[in-house]
Amino acid sequence: MLEKQRQQIVVVGLGNPGKQYEMTRHNIGFLVVRALAEKIGIAFKDHRRISALVGKGEHEGATVHLVMPTTYMNLSGVAVQQYLNYYKLGVEDLLVIVDDVALPFGKMRLRPLGGAGGHNGLKSIEQHLGTQSYLRLRMGVGDRDHGTLTDHVLGGFSVEERKALPAFVDQGGAVALGLLSHDVESMMQEFNAKNNKNYQRPRAARQENNHETEEEEPL
Repeated sequence: MLEKQRQQIVVVGLGNPGKQYEMTRHNIGFLVVRALAEKIGIAFKDHRRISALVGKGEHEGATVHLVMPTTYMNLSGVAVQQYLNYYKLGVEDLLVIVDDVALPFGKMRLRPLGGAGGHNGLKSIEQHLGTQSYLRLRMGVGDRDHGTLTDHVLGGFSVEERKALPAFVDQGGAVALGLLSHDVESMMQEFNAKNNKNYQRPRAARQENNHETEEEEPL
């Protein structure tokens, strides 16, 4: 338990904008943030100074900021930097929710820092913030059985995955809200152990592809 409850948290879900990407594996961060908005009762809006859909509300006495960059994945850091600067917030308030092909679908890992692991959304955030020291929740979308990695992450969920998706998305939201009243270490012990039982992450597992659309939205 935290000695003092967090006063706020900025939850950034990574994904690509547009209906065609809405239910793809690469957009699981968007799905979690949208579910959180519905749970808390937060409405999203365009922000004229931030390249994102944003929303803000209260939960158990703390402020919850929700952010979905409207840039494509490889420019996610632009929106994150803009949001933190505009509201004068620090990286200690930040949680990024991101897909991870090195984890099986339904598994997730909370980490307080680390490299991008080949994920262009995380690369962009690291570049714009100038640090790897920010919380990220990696949500497993599994590796491809065939085809390219890009096709896999930009593809839709399987029938079996769709059945399990609501519970998985809710679990991601539970981690975000749990960080308001629990310290990172205890949250890692609880969720990482529970979600990765009998699973060993491949030593050289990386998201080696571009994992983004070829286009970029203008800033």
